[in-house]
Amino acid sequence: MARPSLARQSANRILALIQNENLEPGQHLPAQRLADALRVSRAPVNAGLKLLAEDGVVRFEPNRGFFLATSHTDVRAVSAASIAAAEPEDEVYVAIVEDCLGGRLPERVSESELVRLYGVPRPRLLKTLHRIQNEGWAERRPGNGWEFLPRMTSRESYEEAYQFRAAIESQALLLPSFRIDREAFAEARRLQHEILDGGFERMSRARLFEINSHFHEMLVGCAANAFFADALARVNRLRRLIEYKVTIDRSRLPLQCREHVLILDLVEAGDRLKASEFLRAHILGASAIKSPAVGG
Repeated sequence: MARPSLARQSANRILALIQNENLEPGQHLPAQRLADALRVSRAPVNAGLKLLAEDGVVRFEPNRGFFLATSHTDVRAVSAASIAAAEPEDEVYVAIVEDCLGGRLPERVSESELVRLYGVPRPRLLKTLHRIQNEGWAERRPGNGWEFLPRMTSRESYEEAYQFRAAIESQALLLPSFRIDREAFAEARRLQHEILDGGFERMSRARLFEINSHFHEMLVGCAANAFFADALARVNRLRRLIEYKVTIDRSRLPLQCREHVLILDLVEAGDRLKASEFLRAHILGASAIKSPAVGG
């Protein structure tokens, strides 16, 4: 049986998948397809689906499985509440992040070695490892081993990722299929103001990353192109840890948030061309400011 925290994290990832693929009410949600898409086993997927059934987002039909039961509006609302309730960083999580960034952890390591290294009981360690697995930068190996997945480690790859993001995100705003999701825009605006109102000082690095990467994924998701959305989600998984490193300096976060709000304003005013140009400059400007902190 999946642990409660893992089940909720799986539910959150299923919600994100539903939004990214613009699924409609009544859509069948096969557990194996979800497990393949999220790169996890069926156990956490089934646990997540059961939680979503309790939330009223999906419904279970005997001998048939789970089906999406709500509109995109309701899915957005449940997703926003889940993001707001996400558990904060713990000491073990932070230690693993720092050791990965510092190159002190091998790509493959046993649970016993990790228990010894971090001096915590195995259940506490597993809670953190399952969180990391759901964030997409580690996966469990057969037996009791874990593998930390490829991630950005150099300034060159970091800058290349930002160049790629600038290209696809700015173009996504110009696609004929682009449609504003009013509820998602309103929630994104609220979260940006939450950061501006002091959140940039008190929020964990993980929370800040989730809010701001979700902002960009939400914009691209409005273009209703799965290739754009999947590409951006993959880049965001790869850059998560390196972003933790550069977020130590939080002084630029208020400006970043104000620029995010301006992008929302431009899109809602109907000037997608200007919004696209500004979004491109925003991404490349962030790269120019942050990449020196990455190092060589």
